[in-house]
Amino acid sequence: MDFSLSEEQIALMTAVREFARAEIVPVAAALDREGRFPWETLRKMGALGLLGVTTPERYGGAGLDNVSYAILVEEIAAADASHATIMSVTNGLPQSLLLSHGTDEQRDAYLPKLASGEWIGAFCLSEAHSGSDAAALRTTARRVDGGYVLDGAKAWVTSGGEAQLYVVMAKTDVGAGARGVSTFLVEKGTAGVGFGKPEEKLGQHAAVTSTVTFDDCFVPDTALLGKEGQGFVIAMSALDGGRIGIASLAVGVARAAFEAARDYAAERTAFGKAIHEFQAIGFKLADMLTQIEAARLMTLRAAWLKDAGNRTTREAAMAKLVASEMANRVTHDAVQVLGGYGYTKDYPVERYFRDARVTEIYEGTSEVQRMVIHRQIYRDLDR
Repeated sequence: MDFSLSEEQIALMTAVREFARAEIVPVAAALDREGRFPWETLRKMGALGLLGVTTPERYGGAGLDNVSYAILVEEIAAADASHATIMSVTNGLPQSLLLSHGTDEQRDAYLPKLASGEWIGAFCLSEAHSGSDAAALRTTARRVDGGYVLDGAKAWVTSGGEAQLYVVMAKTDVGAGARGVSTFLVEKGTAGVGFGKPEEKLGQHAAVTSTVTFDDCFVPDTALLGKEGQGFVIAMSALDGGRIGIASLAVGVARAAFEAARDYAAERTAFGKAIHEFQAIGFKLADMLTQIEAARLMTLRAAWLKDAGNRTTREAAMAKLVASEMANRVTHDAVQVLGGYGYTKDYPVERYFRDARVTEIYEGTSEVQRMVIHRQIYRDLDR
């Protein structure tokens, strides 16, 4: 088995790393402090093809594979998790769903705008009363002449109020459970669409999160993505790819925290020598790097399997579980290595620590990942 990256992938990784260090790192702390959506840098990312990584070139995307996508998300996340979250959502959810379930007209209408970064996409599944229990959603889509009328509210929407296209899960048959869920494409500015104030979060402040509401919101028949009743299956299929993106993000944040701790431990002296020479610090750094490498390998394997056309429900959940929990341990240890300085905003590790926390929550909590993996254990036995 060949674990090496191609020359093209190495060149892409290097170019994006240089871009992130030059364009994102200098503004990341200010964006986090102000809670400001990073439109300026997102436009630049769009120009580089980073907002349509796996979208085919004929729609304006980069047309790359999922391994390349995972590598590039890690590079952006190492600079700033907020940018990587926006990148992961707009790449991995709206665009992937348009490619897998959209009509030619829907793809032509939306993919070029999303892939270029002119538009940002958002995913509306969770609700105040149905987070992990996604099939229990209450938003409805009532059939009327020429289309549907949506009513309800979606919670925890990344880029809510900023995105121009919302992929919305709503019940077209309230008595059919998960089989009654359908998927709709709703544009910002559609009558009846509203947005709550941005949530005041622990971390990832620049990746604005808000409630999105639908009040007697009419959308035409052409807004239906896939067929009626396919919405829950569509949503779950999107999460397989989305979880690879979040795993990559977690690896990137952890890597940034490790590098900050490594450099600090080389510069800081105590008792006449660099603190990394003390076993307590040296072993901590060794464990941090080992965990990062293990999580990266699991993530890239899930991406490689997806590229090979395999179903990756189990592998994506495993990668997301391991990477997100690893990122929280590594960022915690980075703060510990820096000591009091790690607790201040003079160094970025406190931001990495805050930003990592949500990786165990969004796109399915760690508990949900374990549920998915558990189910797959016995489904695999039945094959």
